[in-house]
Amino acid sequence: MLLKSFFSAFLMYSRIPMPRVEWKEENRRYALCFFPLIGAVIGGIFLLWRFICIKLNINSFLFGAGSTMIPVIVTGGIHIDGFCDVTDAKSSYVDIEKRLSIMKDSHIGAFAVIHLCMYFIIQTALFSQLDKWKTAFIVACGFVLSRSMSGLSAIFFKPAKSESSLKNFVKPAHKKIIMAVMVFFIMMCFSGMILSDCFSGTISIITAVCVMIYYRKFSYKTFGGITGDICGWFLQVCEISVLASAVISACLWEVLIK
Repeated sequence: MLLKSFFSAFLMYSRIPMPRVEWKEENRRYALCFFPLIGAVIGGIFLLWRFICIKLNINSFLFGAGSTMIPVIVTGGIHIDGFCDVTDAKSSYVDIEKRLSIMKDSHIGAFAVIHLCMYFIIQTALFSQLDKWKTAFIVACGFVLSRSMSGLSAIFFKPAKSESSLKNFVKPAHKKIIMAVMVFFIMMCFSGMILSDCFSGTISIITAVCVMIYYRKFSYKTFGGITGDICGWFLQVCEISVLASAVISACLWEVLIK
């Protein structure tokens, strides 16, 4: 059962080849437990990419562009899709029911395109500023942390709709076990980030927690709860926020110690 839950998680949230399993409740019972491992794969590939760039003397811009592409390639852009859907919906200034229907539309709107371009430009620029391994490790932990927090919210935050793909995916989940696993991953990320760099790690953790609090308030107020798209939006916002806080705090620390 655990192995099938593992396959279900990777089939749902990544494009990493996995054996096909039947889409039934018992195969999804522990799937969310393995969701953070996709972030671990992304973080590992990101660190490997940094190692290759250093060894081959690849410039910072190409490193930044490649780093931006890694999560998209591994996940197939599933969370980017949620980011775009939520951006279009929240920019519409209509009632909650209409916003939820906008998120179901397969077409992308102008607001989503604008915000997505800004997101990738800022993300590439921030990756290009990474010049230390300890800062890169904090960012790598951020890929795991964002998915752990997103998984925790999927279990405990109020759903915006009575029937949705997220609710159907989460419904058979063993909540107590998943909560324990998500908290374990979160604590491991916190420990790794602080041990890597106490100052930047602490700032990044505080940032991630603040984004999580904002995510709950935003989703409840704007959509009446969460959906799979909103979880994806949070994941993207959390990742770039951790990246930004790690890079900026590292730069500030360099200024402070001079």
